[in-house]
Amino acid sequence: MFKIAVLVSGGGSNLQSIIDTISTSKVGYEISCVIADRECYGIERAKKNNIETKIFDRKILKKDISKKIDEYLGNRVNLVVLAGFLSILDEEFINKRRRRIINIHPSLLPKFGGPGMFGMRIHRAVMEAKEFESGCTVHYVDAGIDTGEIIEQKKVKIEVDDTAETLQKKILVEEHKLLPKAIRKLMKIN
Repeated sequence: MFKIAVLVSGGGSNLQSIIDTISTSKVGYEISCVIADRECYGIERAKKNNIETKIFDRKILKKDISKKIDEYLGNRVNLVVLAGFLSILDEEFINKRRRRIINIHPSLLPKFGGPGMFGMRIHRAVMEAKEFESGCTVHYVDAGIDTGEIIEQKKVKIEVDDTAETLQKKILVEEHKLLPKAIRKLMKIN
């Protein structure tokens, strides 16, 4: 069985989309554990589904968070999925798992990625730039921020009456489809 670890920092709606996909389809993968860098609802979602959880508090561990996650994971997963995980993993952790860590980002990378570009900041920037479309991207994690090779993207048209908030909601719907699709794709090539 192809095993994944999902790393979260917030509500865990992308985690829930993976859980739902696993429960309704024969996908050939399972979530071995959910790791958070703080107390968050994503951990509660995992517990409700009897998935092993672990919290590595980023405020306490600071630069050692990657080391602690690495020690905890060992070699027990095939893929690490960042699903709203806000801590930056160090280069040693990333290099050890080259092409086995993915992230979902709520824009059409390379646009609106990089340091400080997360959450509503992205959608506000997209609207301020008067873009005609946005979307979401699943990409490999490398030593940069949102710079890894793109695996999958989904475009979302921006309507005249859209706001940053309505755009966020439309993109989140697509994220929930795109992330499980990307995991299935990678399962087949790993």
